[in-house]
Amino acid sequence: MYVAAKGGEKAIANAHRFLAEKRRGDTRIPEIGVEQIREQLGLAVDRVMAEGSLYDRDLAALAVKQAQGDLVEAAFLLRAYRTTLPRFSPSPVLDTAKMRPLRRISAAFKDLPGGQVLGPTYDYTHRLLDFSLMEAQSMAPNVVHFMDKISSLPSRMPRLSEILASQALIETPEPEDNNDLDVPDITRDRLEFLACRSSRLQSLARGDEGFLLGLAYSAQRGFGFQGHPFVGEIRMGYVALEVELPGENLRIRIGSILVTECIMLSRSFGTQLDRQYGFVQGYGLVFGANERKAMAMALVDRALRSRELGEDVRYPAQDEEYVLRHCDNVESSGFVQHLKLPHYVDFQAELVQVRHFREERSVCHEERVSSPA
Repeated sequence: MYVAAKGGEKAIANAHRFLAEKRRGDTRIPEIGVEQIREQLGLAVDRVMAEGSLYDRDLAALAVKQAQGDLVEAAFLLRAYRTTLPRFSPSPVLDTAKMRPLRRISAAFKDLPGGQVLGPTYDYTHRLLDFSLMEAQSMAPNVVHFMDKISSLPSRMPRLSEILASQALIETPEPEDNNDLDVPDITRDRLEFLACRSSRLQSLARGDEGFLLGLAYSAQRGFGFQGHPFVGEIRMGYVALEVELPGENLRIRIGSILVTECIMLSRSFGTQLDRQYGFVQGYGLVFGANERKAMAMALVDRALRSRELGEDVRYPAQDEEYVLRHCDNVESSGFVQHLKLPHYVDFQAELVQVRHFREERSVCHEERVSSPA
């Protein structure tokens, strides 16, 4: 006999108090502030903004604090808040060529026009614990603040894809049949398959980093497309955000946002595009400083273009419905965690069935024993 646990509202209220106590931790230690999270856990905040589909560093930091550092839960909180916000106006397409970059690198060309900027990166650090960080530290005296020198950069640095396209060495995806202000919105419209590229990129941009990273890895190992991909360009920095006033032929700048963009180059062996151009591209763009996610997104985007490029579609990373239906960690988390909810009736039904089968097998066994051949 299985009996449902009882307690109702009282038990839930107590669970909430217990959660608040665990979130606060040892009260002898000062409580961490949202500002500290925003400034000192910036990469976690950026990931929550990207997967929560809302650019607001303060709210993302608050979500991280409320979720005790659980970034999937924090993205869920931010996504839920996002649904309560009014929508004023869509923004025109960002011109990332005008980005004020904090970082810009290419693995394809050493002498990238406009120059390469290493910026803040873990690429050249030793993966060793730095025990000096156990204590609070002041800023190192020899830090060069890049933002102080940013005015010396050109106002527009063309993307590598533009340079290669001018030499007919890379294909450019066909623009969709809509204007800048009429793109599909996957947060309002049902996602249909085959999805247009705008919908696909929106889904990937707020997809779970770990899921996309695994798919990107599989694609690199040959379960997505052939050949070695190349990082054409990664740039991370601030891009001006504009809106177009309704009824007015006027665009105004309302601020800037930090984004990371990646263009991945690869071949499409045996196809018409490969013979005509040589390289095709995958594209990634995410909120904040999130280089790994942008690279993974670009690789998965390239794999998902297999059908469009005339390649065989055989692997999960190439399957649009598989990728887009499962990359959202809010949906995935909800469906997996719903298993914690009471399933007493379902389980009882399965239990009755299992006992019935066992009784049938027992009767058959007794009949065989009592009637030997």
